[in-house]
Amino acid sequence: MTAAPRAQQRTNRRLADDVRNFTGSSRLAGSLQRVLVDLIELHLQGKQAHWNVVGSNFRDLHLQLDELVDAARESSDTIAERMRALDLVPDGRSDTIAATTSLPPFPAQEVNSADVVDLITTRTYAAIDTIRDVHDDVDAEDPSTSDLLHQIIESLEKLAWMIKSENRKV
Repeated sequence: MTAAPRAQQRTNRRLADDVRNFTGSSRLAGSLQRVLVDLIELHLQGKQAHWNVVGSNFRDLHLQLDELVDAARESSDTIAERMRALDLVPDGRSDTIAATTSLPPFPAQEVNSADVVDLITTRTYAAIDTIRDVHDDVDAEDPSTSDLLHQIIESLEKLAWMIKSENRKV
């Protein structure tokens, strides 16, 4: 059996000029920007709470807040880097965060530990709500990015549960 002449062989090779990267739409950029802004704000508010929490169970809550801060910071970096991978431009400037976040403001003074639990839990769920709100649009355009959102939701919901349990009474 002889091989077919080279000109007749089938190939799956594409021409280099036909290869394009996936580029996110402006709608995807807007959705991910909303998530980014709220994650950065959650990181900042978590640090504010960490520095200014006082009262009973201070040390445990102080450490839990650092876990939340780390998760929010890492998640914001994941989203910003995903945006860049899709040729989108993240905007994490402080004026952008302050102007566009959906999270309620956090008090500037010392806050009792029981109040911090409620305040931070609310803000964590606000960030999760943003992610859930954009999820279907993101999933429709880019399921890979949607998978990242799932991981962030899972992480933040676990942390919110652990923090809010500080105030739970049975």
